[in-house]
Amino acid sequence: MKIRDILKEDRITLSMEVFPPKKATAMEKVNESVREIARLKPDFMSVTYGAGGGTSKYTVQIAKDIKEAHGVNAVAHLTCVSSTRETVEKQLHFMKDAGIENVLALRGDIPDETEFPLPNQFHYAAELVKKIKEIAPEMCIGGACYPEGHPEAASKAEDIKHIKEKVDAGCEFLTTQMFFDNSIFFNYLYRMREAGISVPIIAGIMPITKKVQIERSIQLSGCCVPARFKAIVDWFGDEPAKMKQAGIAYATDQIIDLLANGVKHIHIYTMNDPEVAAGIQKNLSEILR
Repeated sequence: MKIRDILKEDRITLSMEVFPPKKATAMEKVNESVREIARLKPDFMSVTYGAGGGTSKYTVQIAKDIKEAHGVNAVAHLTCVSSTRETVEKQLHFMKDAGIENVLALRGDIPDETEFPLPNQFHYAAELVKKIKEIAPEMCIGGACYPEGHPEAASKAEDIKHIKEKVDAGCEFLTTQMFFDNSIFFNYLYRMREAGISVPIIAGIMPITKKVQIERSIQLSGCCVPARFKAIVDWFGDEPAKMKQAGIAYATDQIIDLLANGVKHIHIYTMNDPEVAAGIQKNLSEILR
């Protein structure tokens, strides 16, 4: 089923992200996590692409298994940084042959000490979206957006301008990067609508269940961390079981607040942890009915 059709339904949706293994030896463990998360029957599951497309073959296989073996709608990520146009086209044909109906088009993070862009590379995600529309017009295309602004953007206004370019190129839904302060998301949603961006925007929630995650999350995304959450990490961070429960509770609280303010579509960055995914779903069991 196309994600655009799921998002058109007048109901709350809960989707979940998983990531492929970096090495084939870890595939069994990842498959087990994917299987457990799929048993929760989220509205769809997305599968990341990995830095430089290093896990691309696993991405398509996992997305295919999610759809065919587990009966859950799947989205395969496609990143164009570090890939030539020819490589991207081959990957798209690979996805089509695997029966993938939904793709999340991303430029991706530029690897350190890498010259970018090279002459035969896509510069922006909008270019990738156009290529997907050209090669696989039947696919439903999603994209990423950034409530606190893309780290490389000169301003939030410029960042939203680029998001509009992706949507105009054929992007049919957007999923936000993680955020920990809902007021930032509400303000961003208003600005996006004011800019004429009317496609569904899915709120991306990252449950922080380990102390080490918070530093890495800030480093990668530049997210603002509210004092309330910093206190949780300071108090529970050195006790893994307590930190996990507190992280699930904080993410649940965020989601409930979003739903109470009319945001219907939630995407959970599960970090391949079925316990986290199940904990949040359980906390929302009556709300999701």
